[in-house]
Amino acid sequence: MVRKPKLATCSLAGCFGCHMSLLDIDEKLLDLIELIDLDKSPLNDKKEFDQIVDIGLVEGGCSSEHNVHVLKNFRKNCRILVAVGACALTGGVPSFRNMISLTSCLEEAYTQGPTHISGGEIPDDPDLPRLLDRVYPCHEVVKIDHFLPGCPPSADAIWFFVTELLAGRSPRLPPSLLKYE
Repeated sequence: MVRKPKLATCSLAGCFGCHMSLLDIDEKLLDLIELIDLDKSPLNDKKEFDQIVDIGLVEGGCSSEHNVHVLKNFRKNCRILVAVGACALTGGVPSFRNMISLTSCLEEAYTQGPTHISGGEIPDDPDLPRLLDRVYPCHEVVKIDHFLPGCPPSADAIWFFVTELLAGRSPRLPPSLLKYE
């Protein structure tokens, strides 16, 4: 029996839109399952790797120490790592907070913003992930092998990218598959 390549996915700071776009490949999901074995992923709720996988797809940027830990562990377990979507490539919408200090951002959210409740305080529970000074794109934390742009990339772009990698080729998206909405 021929071993199928293993694919894993993970999500960091973002909206999960890239995973939704992956699910939008619709009936090709059945084709994908014929081509790969899905390992660690929020799509199957598998929390740990069984072994090193052939392809990892990561969406989202790093806004917390937890995100950095998850990304470094993910990198360590993926032969090929693909940054998927604007948040993974640039920090995306979560990186809008990079224009102000973390302290100002937290004060606006919890103590001084228009929606704060009198007596509000910045959460300081040790169980909460510590936020970083800014949101980092994935390539500033680990080595990324390929970049798949878009917000989110279209289902067709994800399908093209994954099947090109499975065929052993370095994907080059045609302009018709680039999406910047």
